[in-house]
Parts: sequence; structure tokens; C-alpha cells
Amino acid sequence: MADKMKAVVKTKPEPGAGLQDVKIPQPKDDEVLVKIRATSICGTDVHIYRWDKWSDSRIGARALPQIMGHEMAGDIVEVGKAVKGLKIGDYISAETHIPDPRDLQSLLGQRHIGENMSILGVDRDGTFAEYIAIPAVVCWVNDKAIAPEIACIQEPLGNAAYAVLGEDNDIAGKTMAIIGDGPIALFAVGIARACGVTKIIIDGQSDFNLEIAKKMGADHILRNIDDNHDQRVAFVKDQTNGFGVDLVLDMSGAPSGLDEGFRMLRKGGRFSAFGVLSGSDYNINFNDFVVFKGAQIHGISGRKMFDTWYRVGNLLSSGRLNIKPVITHTMMLEDFKSGFDRLMELPRKASKIVLFNDKAELEKAKSRM
Repeated sequence: MADKMKAVVKTKPEPGAGLQDVKIPQPKDDEVLVKIRATSICGTDVHIYRWDKWSDSRIGARALPQIMGHEMAGDIVEVGKAVKGLKIGDYISAETHIPDPRDLQSLLGQRHIGENMSILGVDRDGTFAEYIAIPAVVCWVNDKAIAPEIACIQEPLGNAAYAVLGEDNDIAGKTMAIIGDGPIALFAVGIARACGVTKIIIDGQSDFNLEIAKKMGADHILRNIDDNHDQRVAFVKDQTNGFGVDLVLDMSGAPSGLDEGFRMLRKGGRFSAFGVLSGSDYNINFNDFVVFKGAQIHGISGRKMFDTWYRVGNLLSSGRLNIKPVITHTMMLEDFKSGFDRLMELPRKASKIVLFNDKAELEKAKSRM
């Protein structure tokens, strides 16, 4: 094996990134070295690529240079001497929240939200590379029937699954409204359909993504392109005998969308909060939206380790969930700038973009799409 690899590196606290030759990492005793077959671009990667206020405060210039990316699928090529249960040749994806076993949350089975956890591509080098060294604890062994372009997306797909299923997994036969139309919202539509939600309404702004939502199984499309909040809420009430939906997923983090979602939710319903506000202020109507409504609010941060991964893997390998419509572009890692340009372009003309290190692997993926 050569000692150098290609990687997309964030070098300066400013927009952009560069393709560089860097050393192949050496795995620690509790880590494995993975040859990456596919990696995908996430909204978080776009924030880091742009280097916005969140990136500057969360990562900071002192952490640079750093390899970007956190979604991947690949093969283990080296195993640390303390690693058990994994072997060379295993086909894995990575949970990106690396838990600290000393955290109270880890002790209570909530490893995905530990106080001292670290995150791939944020707190340490990420997946936009030919190889990555990762702790064995975050490796999920994939069914080999799941293609790399699909397997690498299980991390964000897990976000969607957690938002849809909530803490109780009680969704069959219920109604749902999804606020937002990004890739994770589109995944949520497919998961909701596969798991028995009987009426799925998506409320978004991008014509391009909302067309994908139809392919994923949305029953009704609401175009949130104006201030007609009352009209959209009235439509949802009309579709649910005046009660409102059982489940609302906020995937946007926009104050107006949050208000709309709470108004669409029936009394006693569940609100999954996944979208992140760009600012810290949101003036919620606490009495009417939460207290008197008896609403359950589930904060969705990451994915459950590894309950969500287990469910997502089964949905994919069984063929009951098809996420291909959300993957709009596949390209080589070296063409990452084109990928980021497409994702930042308005109006939207791209949803999920998967990057490959090997040309033959890319061509196989294109033949499967």
C-alpha cells in the first residue's frame, strides 16, 4: 500500500477546499483502517465548505487543516490489535457520532448524544478521502447486497428514520406532515411510506425536491412559497377530519415552518424537531402549541446506536425502501467542487450527491441508478 492518498482538505477559514496528497492514517489499537468506496455530501459539509458562522465557532481556524466529510461506505483493510468483532474485508459504514464511554448518556444507552462525543469531519478528519481510520465502536457491518452509493447514505437516512419513528416507533396507520424538502426530509417520506404511515403531506419550497418527494411516496405536496400559512394549515386539517396530523417532522429549522408545523399537529400528537435554527431566537406560543395541546416533542440529534442502523439496513436490504430518487448525481471525488456548486445553486437542481474514488465503481453505480 502506498503511504499517500487523495483527500479533500479544508485548509483555511474561508470558502472552498482543496484536493491534496496526504498521508494515509495509521489506525490506533481500537481503530480500523477503511478503504472508502463511496462518500456523500451532506448539508453540514456545505456549511463547512462555505465556512459560515457555525463552522467558525464549532470547528474554528485552529483545527485546520482537516479532511472534510462524514458519510461513507468502504472495506476494512487493517485492524487495530485491540479490535474485536471486525476483520479485514468487512464492508462497513460509519456512525459519525463517536461516543465517550464515560459519558452518562453512554452508560444509559444514549451514546448518540453524549456530552463528550466527537464527530467525523467536524472534530477529526473525515471521509472525503481514499482511506480513513475510525474507532471500531462506530463501525456498522453492511449487507453486501446494499450498493456503496446506498450504503454510504445510511447515516443521514438514519436521521430521517429516527425523526419518523420517534422514541416509540408507533407510526403505523397514522398521518404525518413533514416541514422542509431537503434530502433528509425526502428520505423521511420514503421511510414513512415503508413503515405504514397512511397519509404523508410534505410542506416545502423547492419544485425540484418536491418532485422527488412524489417519487418517494408523498400523498400531498404543499408549496411553501408565500405567507399563506392559514391556507396550508387548513388543508392539513381538511385532510385529517379537522384534527390535524398525528405526527409532524420539522426538517427546516425556520421559525415560520415551526409555527406552521405546531398548528398542523393534532392534540396529543408528536413533534419531531430535527431542523436547526440559523439563530438562537424562536418565540414559541408555548401555551397553545405545547401545554394545552399536550404535544410530545422529540429532539432528534443523530441516530440511535445502533437501533436505527439495524432498522434502516433491513429496510434497504429487503427492497422495501428505495432511496435512489434522492441521489441526483454521482461523480469522482476529484470533482467535489462541481458537487458543492450544484448543491449551493438556486433554484435547486440537485439533492444528494455521492463521490467515488474509483472510476470503475462510479460507472457501476451509474448503471444501477
